[in-house]
Parts: sequence; structure tokens; C-alpha cells
Amino acid sequence: MSVRPVRAASRAVPAREGAGVHLHRVFGFGETDLTDPFLLLDDFRNDDPALYARGFPWHPHRGIETISYVLAGTVAHADSLGNTGAIGAGDVQWMTAGSGILHQEMPQGDAAGRMHGFQLWANLPARLKMTTPRYQDVRATDIPAVTDDDGTTVRVVIGDFWGRAGPVDGIAAEPLFLDVRVPPGRRKVLPVDTRRTAFAYVFEGAGAFADAAPPTGVLVEREVDGREVVARDTSGNRTLVVFGAGDEVVVQAGPEGVRFLLVAGAPLREPVAWHGPIVMNSRDELATAFRELQSGDFLKERARFAGGPAPR
Repeated sequence: MSVRPVRAASRAVPAREGAGVHLHRVFGFGETDLTDPFLLLDDFRNDDPALYARGFPWHPHRGIETISYVLAGTVAHADSLGNTGAIGAGDVQWMTAGSGILHQEMPQGDAAGRMHGFQLWANLPARLKMTTPRYQDVRATDIPAVTDDDGTTVRVVIGDFWGRAGPVDGIAAEPLFLDVRVPPGRRKVLPVDTRRTAFAYVFEGAGAFADAAPPTGVLVEREVDGREVVARDTSGNRTLVVFGAGDEVVVQAGPEGVRFLLVAGAPLREPVAWHGPIVMNSRDELATAFRELQSGDFLKERARFAGGPAPR
């Protein structure tokens, strides 16, 4: 067994999206090699409705899949296929945009005003860029949770872990998507397929990864792929940790414990042509998508359209 080293670490940065939603961008709209097949991760935890209530009005997607995981509050959605609904605390929605879709996502806080959750974008391989759009909505009660002898709890949203299978299936990236909570002071070893790109995103407490040294929050040096890199000790809230090769992730929880998303997926290693919510493999394909968006030919599946901006 080999422990995955920390290849890179960074903090999420404030950003605004949609109609002025304040969020933190973990990664996205940059180089994709480190996180392939994942393109973007947004942390939209916010306690002030004025900073998120205007939401994400009607906008297009093509060539990607979006994964929304809600911790508190609700997100109502509608799309150009006529689908409507809402996901709440503990729920997950996996949307395959495929050949193209228009949709909107409108957040509403809970009784305390909290709107907490994450959205991850996964790239689609070239052979599936123009596949038929679809949704997989999963309720919190359908997501298995496993508790180990030491109190570590893992919600298995997608993939197979500790003998349990997540309810989302048929995803091109063959992903693993876990919500992991490790108790205070515990050292935990988590298996991850060595063929997968893997990262963790810490959103509660603190912990140190790779060599499981006690979390200190200081700069540390590690040897990765024959070169020396400098990375933060990957302790606190809103920290991204991208792992190198190996078949297990090791974490040492701090005095308050640590909670994080652990995500892994099969890298595509394909060219990426990207502008906003549309991701293709070439500049020509990207230009075609935006030309179709202007001409009204963007939607390939629209027979059940009901509501929103009528496609031409």
C-alpha cells in the first residue's frame, strides 16, 4: 500500500456568480491537469440571504456534468426539458448537461438563513459531449452512511466504499464522492483507487494529510515526482488538497475533528476548450456551441419544455 502525497494545496477564494451570489471558488477556470476530470468546485456556504437570494437565473450548459450537494437550505431548479424540483439538506443532484440544456438554480435558506452546499463540475469525454441530458436526484435518506469502529463516518454519495454503494450511477468519470467526518485526534487511512485523480476539500475542523503529522498550519516541504514542492499543511476550513499517486489517503484529525469531501475520478486526458458553462474539446466545437446558442439551435432535446425563456 502507498500513501498519496500532497501534490498541491490551496485555499478557496471569494467569487461572485449567477445574479450576484457570493461564494468561494475552490478551483476552476484555470488549468485542469491537476484535477482532471473535474473542472470546478464552488463552496456556496453563506448565512446572509442578501448575498445569495438572487440565485442563478436561466443559463446554458453543454459538455459537462454538475454535482450539487446541499448541507442546509434548499435549491429549487427548473430546466428546458420541463423538469422542476428542489433539493434540500443532505440531498444530491447530478445533472448531465450533455448536448445542451438551459436551467436555473434558485437557493433559499433554512430557518436560520443558512444556504450551505457545494457544486462540482465533471468533464464529459468527447464521445459523450452530445449525449442526451438527464438528472439523477438523490434524497438524503437514500445515501448510505457507514461508521467505523473509531467513530469515523462516511456518507457514500457516489461510488463503492467500505462495502456500500452510493445511489448515483452511470457516470462517465467513474467517480468516488464521499462526505467524511473523522473524530478528534484520530488517524484514518482511506482507500482510493490509484488510477483515479483524487482531492479532498476540508470544510469543518482541521486535519493534516499525507504523512498524518499533527496539523500545524505552517508551510511544509514534500518531495513529489522528483521535485520539491511547498504546500500549506492543509489544515483548516476551505482548504483544497490535491493528492499525487498512491492507493490510500491518510488524514490526522485535529483537536476538533475534521470533515471533508473526498473526491476521485478517472482522468480523461483530453484537450479542453472552455468558456463559461460550455466545455468542448476544440475551439471550433466551442464556437459552434455559442453560434447555436445565438441562433436558437443550441437545445437538441426540448420537446417537454415548460417555463423559462422559450428556445427558438
